[in-house]
Amino acid sequence: MSDTYDPPAGPPVVLHMDAELLVVDKPSGLLSVPGKGAHLADCLLARLETAYPGTLLVHRLDRDTSGVMVFARTRTAQRHLGLQFERRHMSKRYIARVHGHPEAEGGVIDLPLIADWPNRPKQMVDHARGKPARTRWSVLEREAEAARVALLPETGRSHQLRVHMAEIGHPILGDPLYFDGVAPRLMLHAERLGLRHPDGGAPVEFVAPCPF
Repeated sequence: MSDTYDPPAGPPVVLHMDAELLVVDKPSGLLSVPGKGAHLADCLLARLETAYPGTLLVHRLDRDTSGVMVFARTRTAQRHLGLQFERRHMSKRYIARVHGHPEAEGGVIDLPLIADWPNRPKQMVDHARGKPARTRWSVLEREAEAARVALLPETGRSHQLRVHMAEIGHPILGDPLYFDGVAPRLMLHAERLGLRHPDGGAPVEFVAPCPF
């Protein structure tokens, strides 16, 4: 992340709302939850709590990642959704623009991750101590010096997609931690989220169009 925090203004874009769920399209540059210090108090959760009192956190996206986030509106829904994330019963699809051209059209990255404590908040691959992390990826489009890829994480480790793509030689454009290049933003977007509705268990899917 950059040293300054200047989150985008404006109300959250609501993709879906019912008695149990609140689904929004998080903009890049806005924290999911408050950071340390009063200057980092503005976040998506705080804005939603103001607009929709009783909103409850279920999961997070990195500050500079945009896209679909689901929140609960009841404690029962929060527990139900939390178990789905914990047990990996939901499906997630991200879109990213990465540096260079992968040789293959897709594959699976299976590299365990652990916090890089001397360089926090960075994460790193550690085959001895890291927690399992798997990402499926496929090329969607090849550009002049970059590629647009679909990323389907099978686990939900911190910075998983960012570290995995950097490790195979194709870091995500605009990543201030794992890439030295310049871009207007982190080119990573949570495009789709599929889960079971807390009220009845029917499968539902939410989509936020990729902005880049």
